[in-house]
Amino acid sequence: MKATYGTLLKEWRETRRISQLGLSLSANVSSRHISFLETGRSRPSRDMVLNLAENLEVPRGTRNTMLQAAGFAPAYQARDLLDDDMAMVGDALNWVLSRHDPYPAIVLDRHWQIVNLNKCATLLLGGAGIGIGDSLLAISDDAELFKSLVENWQEVAHHMVHRLRTEAQYWGEDEFLTECANTLEHKFGRASPNADSISKPIVPTVYRVGETRLSLFSTLSQFSTAEDIALADLKIEHMFPADEETRAFLTSMAG
Repeated sequence: MKATYGTLLKEWRETRRISQLGLSLSANVSSRHISFLETGRSRPSRDMVLNLAENLEVPRGTRNTMLQAAGFAPAYQARDLLDDDMAMVGDALNWVLSRHDPYPAIVLDRHWQIVNLNKCATLLLGGAGIGIGDSLLAISDDAELFKSLVENWQEVAHHMVHRLRTEAQYWGEDEFLTECANTLEHKFGRASPNADSISKPIVPTVYRVGETRLSLFSTLSQFSTAEDIALADLKIEHMFPADEETRAFLTSMAG
């Protein structure tokens, strides 16, 4: 049975932990009207669906679902990066990736599947048999492989679980991300950050590549004004050396 618009609106309002009054104030709509929309006593206009979805920060794909539940056509597309009207986006991604060498940079979708990566990331991940089209979560799927590749695996697993749960909640309790978080927690335990970790400004991931030890930390960036479903899902992970030895190794590898 397909969910009604009112059910979807209530679910997302509760997911964002916003009261009917809070939503009414931010969307400039009466709380009574929102109550009527949730119970089905009133039907929304197309503009109202989009207005409330924007205020609730509903992902673009789900906004299409809400529009269809309310009896309207979808508003957002999911284009391929190879489409002509996405050429400037593809060029921007390639520019960002290439400029980040000799440090690793990866483009991921919402489920951590690799969409693109730069030369350094290709070399590093290729050693673990991972490339474009694979999920970055595949490394953590094999507990023994994860522990052999990541020196501080307990710290990293703890932060990955937290990040996966945060992303799952943003996407509306994404089942795939939630299941990945549960699996990670089951395999590596419900660890808490120790006093040493808390005292650091940032916790790097320490990789072991053969006899080489690489300490890297990451930043994430996204397209801030994306209206395309697929583009809004993308994030770019830039990795930086956390110590001089790692910086020197990556620089020499590029040379």
